[in-house]
Amino acid sequence: MGLTIALIIIAIYSTALILIFFYSLAQLNLLVNYLGYKKRNEEAPKFNLLDPKEIPFVTIQLPIYNEEYVMERLLDNIAKIEYPKSKLEIQVLDDSTDDTVIETAKRIEELKKDGLDIQHIRRKNRQGYKAGALKEGLAIAKGEFIAIFDADFLPESDWLKKTVPYFKDEEIGVVQTRWGHINRDYSTLTRIQAFALDAHFTLEQVGRNSKGHFINFNGTAGIWRKECILDAGNWEGDTLTEDLDLSYRAQLKNWKFKYLEDVETPAELPVVISAARSQQFRWNKGGAENFRKTVWSVITAKNIPLKTKFHGVMHLLNSSMFLCVFIVALLSIPMLYIKNTYGHLGWIFEVTSFFIISTIILFICYWFTYKSIQGSSFDNFVDYIKLFFTFFSVALGFSLHNTVAVLEGHLGKRSEFVRTPKFNINSIKDTWKGNKYLAKKLSPNMILEFALMIYFLFGMYSAIPLNDYGLFPFHLMLFLGFGFVFFKSLTSKA
Repeated sequence: MGLTIALIIIAIYSTALILIFFYSLAQLNLLVNYLGYKKRNEEAPKFNLLDPKEIPFVTIQLPIYNEEYVMERLLDNIAKIEYPKSKLEIQVLDDSTDDTVIETAKRIEELKKDGLDIQHIRRKNRQGYKAGALKEGLAIAKGEFIAIFDADFLPESDWLKKTVPYFKDEEIGVVQTRWGHINRDYSTLTRIQAFALDAHFTLEQVGRNSKGHFINFNGTAGIWRKECILDAGNWEGDTLTEDLDLSYRAQLKNWKFKYLEDVETPAELPVVISAARSQQFRWNKGGAENFRKTVWSVITAKNIPLKTKFHGVMHLLNSSMFLCVFIVALLSIPMLYIKNTYGHLGWIFEVTSFFIISTIILFICYWFTYKSIQGSSFDNFVDYIKLFFTFFSVALGFSLHNTVAVLEGHLGKRSEFVRTPKFNINSIKDTWKGNKYLAKKLSPNMILEFALMIYFLFGMYSAIPLNDYGLFPFHLMLFLGFGFVFFKSLTSKA
């Protein structure tokens, strides 16, 4: 390997490491915000829902598409919502193309007989996907406030009573609640998804919201002021994460968001890796699309402080960290050989310590979010250590898949909105096998993921002749991560 190529590899590797380090510093700052906010007791103006004059009209929107396994559960759960029937309407925004339409229509008619104001809204096409359905429903919605639930969410009966009162503050455009996980302990895959989402819904959402930085409506389990949606330009379907897009447009218009960590809305996590893949792809590509669409508006906004701009940019770059991680992983083996070929460049390798520091920072940040939900006993800490490194390994294993998504987003390549299949999995006894919505084709990325598994096995072997074991733990996690993703993708078929 020539010196010029070696220097180019070092430059790219170091840049990716430094970007990851900045991301971890942003997370550390959010942790400081989070811990500071936990000690505060804030009083906010609230509607008095005991006074009929103060009870606003609410529309609940249920955007659905081919939800055979969870449709009945969803409608039965929503029917239990405690709110005056004269001030509540429910819109079932049904874009389904299968037989569920008939069963859904029957159940809606039954609920109407019970006095529920519930409408079955069908479109001629799926233009704009979820965003298009929400927009079409909004045009005829009677509510001042619009609550949105995806098909796998099961809000508690008093959910509206806990969220609607905060809209007494006329500057608040959104109230978002924390996601819970009804099948957290179903498998390793569900545990690590819950682990990552818990960090987002504690550390990130509270850490940003407590200091007035931009947060995002999470697509579900939240409620919008109708006026805010319209003022921000309404739903747009030009990105795969329409929720993040509208959130930023609203906050750039000075609308405030209220995040309620203490209000948990249970939902189902994907139990099959193909379902997790489609969800991860949509979220990460959508994040990159929104960076492309919105970052300049954030940077040039006159109405937001510099620190909010920094956190906004880092937030929009969240998914792009997978690209940085994948670059670091891919170049780590050439770097091992460069280190042992060009001794005089040894000082440059101190930059590797950035990755270790970043990992330690994330380990600390995630522990605080983990213990806030799971508890802080010694046994929980031991479980946390195992879960953190399992999560870290599998996240590395997803880095190729998510990097493809991020690159497509940054390059502006359009793709279809692929919904995440739902399973109605509530306990370990339930099975996903036979689910007709599962992807039948194997991901073409699997071949590359298998090749990368072998590549990092070679990386571990390289430590022996080079007598350099510094990157061995990293290569071991990469080997296990890509192995997990590959073999789970191979075997988790209906």
